[in-house]
Amino acid sequence: MTPRDDPAARLGPIDHVAVVVRSIKESMPRYRELFGLEPIERPFGVPNQAVRVVFLAAGLEPSARIELIEPTDDASGVARFLAGHGEGLHHVCLRSGNLRRDLAALAAAEAELIDAEPRAGAHGSVAFIHPKTLNGVLWELVAAQETNRDE
Repeated sequence: MTPRDDPAARLGPIDHVAVVVRSIKESMPRYRELFGLEPIERPFGVPNQAVRVVFLAAGLEPSARIELIEPTDDASGVARFLAGHGEGLHHVCLRSGNLRRDLAALAAAEAELIDAEPRAGAHGSVAFIHPKTLNGVLWELVAAQETNRDE
């Protein structure tokens, strides 16, 4: 079988690791103090996910980033996660060269998809894979580095 015929999703590298926090403003000083991490840009809202996010550079490009996620609506999925699990690791995001193709490959492999179709995310089209699929970890796939945000 050639790589072109391979039905598996072709994902990676890691785009970012997301950490849910109660407050970006209150969390940022500790990331600066311990690791010297600075925001790539100002925090911004992602209204369709009811969150505010900020991305921190974890090294020189093209290194993975750290995303801090703060819920903006107590009824959102991220707010429910925070209430049930507390602050901490929320998801790992992998880059996809062809998000629709990779979602189809994952569905064919019986992965439980939260999003069967891409939706707008903080930096382009995204889709989530349910934690039941891979060892309790929520996975996000991100396509292009387009901007879809409400600052």
